[in-house]
Amino acid sequence: MNKSLATNLIALAALLAGFLLEQHIVFTVGLFALSGAVTNWIAVHMLFEKVPFLYGSGVVPARFEEFKAGIKHLMMTQFFTEQNIDRFLSTKSGDAAAIDLQGIIQKVDLSPAFDKLVEVIENSSFGGMLAMFGGSEALQPMREPFVEKMQQALAEITEKDDFAELVRAELEQPNILDNMQQKVADIIEQRLNELTPQIVKDIVQDMIRKHLGWLVVWGGVFGGLIGLIAALTTGF
Repeated sequence: MNKSLATNLIALAALLAGFLLEQHIVFTVGLFALSGAVTNWIAVHMLFEKVPFLYGSGVVPARFEEFKAGIKHLMMTQFFTEQNIDRFLSTKSGDAAAIDLQGIIQKVDLSPAFDKLVEVIENSSFGGMLAMFGGSEALQPMREPFVEKMQQALAEITEKDDFAELVRAELEQPNILDNMQQKVADIIEQRLNELTPQIVKDIVQDMIRKHLGWLVVWGGVFGGLIGLIAALTTGF
């Protein structure tokens, strides 16, 4: 049994007991407590559900576009600011050295680089000499050793501190930061566009509905106190 229902039942029990036993004070306390609890319960219900003929009800699903816009604004102004992105790039977690590039280098096809090297040799002053020894076909046995050596060289380059400094310097350029911010904004926008009014309602309900139940409890408590004061002072 949730706290809202329990509060309403207790207030109703006091109301009925006061009426049946002709206890004026108990009846008044129960009446005011029930009115306060029920009013707040209806108000909480109207936040999430559309009630016919009650203007303003269902405000959470009805305003889900503003809710999504608010989330995006919060993410971009508090988390993914230009300063925060720059701070990330300035730390070890943002260094190129912190990223293992060797796996990527091993997957890159470097054969076109060898083909370009052969093309350069053929078009140079050594082209005629190369033709005497079988042309470009004579260089094909060098393809695999060339690729291996090139991969090794690239891996060594990416592990050097000056490479990390160069990458960080490029990433910290204003246009790069703006581009990164836009990409983050696009990702957030894409994810938020997947939200529906029902999902938004469920999210808000999960976050605050159990706490809103206390509004019903305190509505009943203060309503009961007001009823007690009214019964003692005015003979209501």
